[in-house]
Amino acid sequence: MLQMITWLDKNFSSLQPTRAIIMRALRHLRPADRKKLFSEDIPEMRTAEGRWFEAIVYEMILDLSLQTDLVLSVVARGADGPAKVRRAQLGQNGLFYSNIGDIKVRGNGQDLAEVDLVLVDHTGALTFGEIITSPADLKEFEAEIRYKKQLFGYLYGQPTVPFLLISSVDISRTAVVRRLLKEPDNVLLTTPTCEDLKGLIRQRDLKRSPTRRIKHEKLVSIKDIPPRRPFDYKKLHDERLQSIISTVTSKKGVGELGTPDEIPPIVKKVLFGGLYPSAVRMLDARYPIRIKGRTYDPDTIQKQFSKVILAVNIPEYRPIIYLRTRSKKEYLKMVPNKTGGFKFESRRTPHMAGFFLWLESVQPSLGAELTRELLDAFPAVHVPEAVTEGRP
Repeated sequence: MLQMITWLDKNFSSLQPTRAIIMRALRHLRPADRKKLFSEDIPEMRTAEGRWFEAIVYEMILDLSLQTDLVLSVVARGADGPAKVRRAQLGQNGLFYSNIGDIKVRGNGQDLAEVDLVLVDHTGALTFGEIITSPADLKEFEAEIRYKKQLFGYLYGQPTVPFLLISSVDISRTAVVRRLLKEPDNVLLTTPTCEDLKGLIRQRDLKRSPTRRIKHEKLVSIKDIPPRRPFDYKKLHDERLQSIISTVTSKKGVGELGTPDEIPPIVKKVLFGGLYPSAVRMLDARYPIRIKGRTYDPDTIQKQFSKVILAVNIPEYRPIIYLRTRSKKEYLKMVPNKTGGFKFESRRTPHMAGFFLWLESVQPSLGAELTRELLDAFPAVHVPEAVTEGRP
């Protein structure tokens, strides 16, 4: 299973990204993104550059795959993805394409993970890759990779899931990457910098209309690599939900929640359900809701929001409240506040299609007692003693 990534590790540097390769990579960028490659707006330019670099690496891997039988196939992405894609909907499980050809893993319509590259080796085993252009934002990277390994391992019945990290900058000395590289099934591949690659083209080159699609003997679609075991994410989610409730109500304590069990560890967020009015009143009394410095009482909450949903992120068991606004088609995501209770963090809109649909399907099911027991088990929202004094 490791023969393919060992070969790539040894031979990747032998293929230098030529002008022909990086020009071919432009076919994966939309015209608006191609224009931004030389934009003076640095954030816009970096975003376009990142997508372009992903495409360059993909084109390099396509070329390399022809040099060895160890690479059985490369999963199509970008411009090689389907012209029409299936929109996210409840009940979708497995691998899907986004509207720009990104590879997504969905569970009940929700995007669980996105991967930049997927390869199949000569034994039929899957390897996934992540492609980066900056050493920044690696804080959550290690946990993200471990989750994706668990997810692909579960879907394809692989005890080991090899991982390729491809970077345009030297990140080998960062603590996160050093830890990842201690594992024999992880490999770091490095290319010239984006600045060096961009030096091989001129702005006028971007006006050409690149060929959108190519024929390649090793290209396959995600539909050609369906999961090898039945995958019902909603069922796994509900099993985890019941497991958490059982643990909390049996007074075993939050420390028992992380104990390994028979449920596959691929559910990373549990939606417990909507809160009945009695639970909303309890929430206000023990775990106040604050939005932009204002504390909302139960009447205001029910007047401005049609739904209050309790969820928890796993494995850290950090609770979240989602508030469905009455005036707009959106949810306010509320996270634990350092002073206790919940504060506003961000919005969830129909743009996050699968997850938004799931939130819309949630109905009231939680009374005050169960809601209190669940929240009391999660220390992230506990109000300091000095704050609780005098509150009803």
